[in-house]
Amino acid sequence: MNFRTAKKEADEYEYNKADELEQENTLLKETIFQLKMELDRFRAPALMLAEFVEKREENAIIRVPNGNRFFVNISSSVKNLKGGDTVIVEQKNLTVVDRMNKEKKTDVEQFVILEKPTIKWKDIGGLDEQENEIKEVIELPLKKPELFKKIGIKPPKGILLHGPPGTGKTLLAKAVAESTNSTFIEIVGSELVQKFIGEGAKLVKDLFILAREKAPSIIFIDEIDAIASKRIDVGTSGEREVQRTFMQLLAEIDGFKPLDNVKLIGCTNRLDILDPAVTRPGRLDRLIEVPNPGKEGVKEIFKIHTKNMNLDKKIKKETIYKLLEGTSGAEIKATCMEAGYFAIRENRTTITQSDLEKGIKKVKKKEETEGKDYMHMYG
Repeated sequence: MNFRTAKKEADEYEYNKADELEQENTLLKETIFQLKMELDRFRAPALMLAEFVEKREENAIIRVPNGNRFFVNISSSVKNLKGGDTVIVEQKNLTVVDRMNKEKKTDVEQFVILEKPTIKWKDIGGLDEQENEIKEVIELPLKKPELFKKIGIKPPKGILLHGPPGTGKTLLAKAVAESTNSTFIEIVGSELVQKFIGEGAKLVKDLFILAREKAPSIIFIDEIDAIASKRIDVGTSGEREVQRTFMQLLAEIDGFKPLDNVKLIGCTNRLDILDPAVTRPGRLDRLIEVPNPGKEGVKEIFKIHTKNMNLDKKIKKETIYKLLEGTSGAEIKATCMEAGYFAIRENRTTITQSDLEKGIKKVKKKEETEGKDYMHMYG
């Protein structure tokens, strides 16, 4: 290799090496720039969600999560705001910088069960009297509102189902929703009790907005006593918030017409602690007791839950009915299920008298244990 060739190769090597270093340097600069941007983004103060109330010239009134209202500026890029919209505001001056597009229109949808029930009247046994009352108060106004208009009377806006646990209150509500092809909106009263001031009342308001959007609909509030118990003059801030939520519920009940396609069904095991304001005329003034089934009710419920079961022909059903006296519909269903398990454990496909009797004994023993625990806690 001569000198000239060696020099040429050395120059090419240095040039290639310099090019590689320059490319690597450019890549490192881009990485550093991206990391700086990421770091600046992490250091930036978090934005906050608020509710847009109304526009005043070039400014806006917003409501922050704790319920307080503020008069703030609106960014020029934010257009066509409507009352109730969720907006993004910066934390220092609460300037509205953007609108939040939400899939769900109301926060209450995360707490409720929305469904079209499939339970029919024939699936419920031993509650003929209660069934007829519900048909008169809920089903008839939804199906034939013109009858009430012609006669000139206003049907109740809703009903209150009360009685021991497991007697079929929820089933009755679902059955009337199915028979009227209504949307069934179910929520537990305790879900309406929220941590921050005004949130519970807003959930109640949103609940009725949702019901009107999904009409015809039936709002079913289970354990309504959680928000509708008797009011007291002095209490904690939590108790005062429950009372605010309750007052909003009363306002919503008063706010819709009896012949609207929305009906309210409340449910409670503790009628004795309910505030009279919720059951006065014009609100949930039709009280329907749903007790444990009598002798004929026990027979009907037992037949419903065993219609698809393979029962031994030697079973003495009258003996079983007698053993089931005083039990609820839910306990009769549980008995049938336990009897099935006793048969499965012995690898049998036929349910015997012994299986049913052992099922009854097991369910009653469980209820006695739970009853003692309840008395220990509240007695």
